[in-house]
Amino acid sequence: MIIVDRLLARRASEKSPVRVAMIGAGFMGQGVANQIVNSTVGMELVAIANRTEAKAINAYKYAGVEKPVSVGNRFALQKAIEAGTPAVTDDADLLCEVDGIDCLIDVTGAVEYGARLTMHAIKHGKHMVSMNAELDGTVGPLLKCYAEKAGVIFSGSDGDQPGVQLNLHRFVKSLGLNPLVCGNIKGLQDPYRNPTTQEGFAKKWGQNPYMVTSFADGTKISFEQAIVANATGMSIARRGMLGLDHQGHVDELTKVYDIEMLRERRGIVEYVVGAKPGPGIYVLAEHSDPKQQHYLNLYKLGEGPLYSFYTPYHLCHFEVPISAARVVLLGDPVLQPLDGPEVDVVTTAKIDLKAGETIDGLGGYMTYGQCERYDISRAKLLPMGMAEGCRLKRDVPKDAVLTYEDVDLPTGRLIDQLRSEQDRIFTGKTKAAA
Repeated sequence: MIIVDRLLARRASEKSPVRVAMIGAGFMGQGVANQIVNSTVGMELVAIANRTEAKAINAYKYAGVEKPVSVGNRFALQKAIEAGTPAVTDDADLLCEVDGIDCLIDVTGAVEYGARLTMHAIKHGKHMVSMNAELDGTVGPLLKCYAEKAGVIFSGSDGDQPGVQLNLHRFVKSLGLNPLVCGNIKGLQDPYRNPTTQEGFAKKWGQNPYMVTSFADGTKISFEQAIVANATGMSIARRGMLGLDHQGHVDELTKVYDIEMLRERRGIVEYVVGAKPGPGIYVLAEHSDPKQQHYLNLYKLGEGPLYSFYTPYHLCHFEVPISAARVVLLGDPVLQPLDGPEVDVVTTAKIDLKAGETIDGLGGYMTYGQCERYDISRAKLLPMGMAEGCRLKRDVPKDAVLTYEDVDLPTGRLIDQLRSEQDRIFTGKTKAAA
């Protein structure tokens, strides 16, 4: 989206920057803050909200902003924005309610908290760029409906692999090809990793061990590929995806997948472990025109029927400000569901689970997430985004997928209400089984 740089430059020259606010100030939030403050012309980070306000202050300090003002009410936040003074607060609702903010950025990764804040933002007419794939993969189609009714945009972000896949998917389609695989390149996949095994890596990079575990055990990539499926209309080859080990280049994958299966499912989302160039993404597509096939061969993409396109990197927080600019300046969401859900993420036992236990958080010791077709999971299998805090009513063996009948849900959660509403509205599209 090269046009965005010129639009932001114009806003800078007009002294009318795009004003954004961020919810969440962890490892990724610090990176986003630094990128906006120091590298994004024509955009201002006017406020950061975090449940622990000190972390919001530290995120600003990380970006070189030494004295943000602490605010505790709408009036104080409004005054800070009008004065051009960066603000911090432990009350994220204020960011949703105040005037003068063009777009919010959710960097929390928390499902219940993110659901409440997103609904509050929509209610108050705020665009939301979400790095919260866990929320999007649980109730994203419903949130899109609410956002559209309110005249705002709920969008995933660029930079992380789902957004990079959608950019490439759009590009490939614009060339006249039919994408049949949207893929994510991983370096590791082990569903039995836990915060103890990942503690050293997390400490080295200053990250949360639970978040790092969600990458390693496949939960995160399941949410990421689910939202790609929902944004493209694609499905999966089987529960959990194929997840091939492939130590070669992604170009070689054009000869690996069963193209008839790909066509039957109208495309699939996937991941590979160990492929080059990692940690990038790939799109495999076909072209129905023999004349264009001849040109593609001339341009060194091979003889088909599948042609390989890839991006050799994903730059997470670097591209988040571009996502906000696309939404505010162009009305162009990076990633959002086409309609109803295609793919869900279901809760799977990481260990033998016992009746009476309470399920811990994403990337924890007890469960991992797997992709499943929504028409199979709907209203029966327990969504991974709802598993935390559920109390087991019976024993569940390792690697079994949990159902609603296996657990008691916590009371009073918004995410349960939203998911129930989504399941009523969308019935799921039956696609060919593996």
